[in-house]
Amino acid sequence: MRPSDHSHRVKVWDLPTRLFHWLLVALIVALGVSGELGKLDLHMIIGPAVLVLILFRLVWGLIGSETARFSHFVRGPKAIRAYLSAARTGAVRSVGHNPLGAFSVLALLSLVLVQSLTGLFTSDDILSEGPLAHLLSAKSVALISTVHRICFKLLLAFIVLHLAAVAFYRFVKKDDMVEAMITGTKKVPTTVAGIRFRNPLLALAALAVCAALVWGTLAALPAPAF
Repeated sequence: MRPSDHSHRVKVWDLPTRLFHWLLVALIVALGVSGELGKLDLHMIIGPAVLVLILFRLVWGLIGSETARFSHFVRGPKAIRAYLSAARTGAVRSVGHNPLGAFSVLALLSLVLVQSLTGLFTSDDILSEGPLAHLLSAKSVALISTVHRICFKLLLAFIVLHLAAVAFYRFVKKDDMVEAMITGTKKVPTTVAGIRFRNPLLALAALAVCAALVWGTLAALPAPAF
C-alpha cells in the first residue's frame, strides 16, 4: 500500500514557524543580491534582521510549538537508522522534520548564524563596513571578512542540497514539503495524536525580545570615531 492511501491531512506547522521560514528565504535572497550588486548599505541593514530571525528560531526551538522544537526532531544515530529503514519501504512519512533532515536544519541555521555574526565585523576596505568592524583590528576584520565569504559559499552549497532534498521528497516520496510550509498542513498515512501548538503571541514576544537584543546591543556599543 502506498503511503498516500488512506492518508489524511493534519496541521503540522504553526504560523510563526512558516513566517520565519519564508522571511528567512526572502532575506537571504536579498542579502545575496545586494552583496553581488555592491549595494552594501542595504546589505548591512538586512544582516542584523537575519540575525534577529535566527535568534528567534533558536528560542522558538526551545519554547515553541511541538513540531518546531528541536527536541521533536533532533535525534541520535539509532533514530536515524530506524527512519532510514522504514523509509525504504515507503511506510513512513514524518510529521514535521524527520531525524535525517534535522542535520540539514541545524547546518543551515548554524551557517546563517555564522554568516550574520561575521557580517557585523566585515569590511570591503573601500566604502562600507559592518557596524562593529571598528571594534576590531584591521587584521581581525580581514580574517572575519574571509570567513564571511567562505561561509557564504558553504551556505549556497547547503541551500542547493536542501532544494535537491525537497525536490526528491516531492517527486519521489510524494511528500510536498513546500506546500506544507505554506499551508501548515500535510498528508500523513496514519493517525497522529494531537500536536501541541503555542499561542502566536508568544512567538511575537520572543521576536520582540530578539530584536531588542540585537538592535539594542548595536545601538549601545561605541560608534565609529571619525
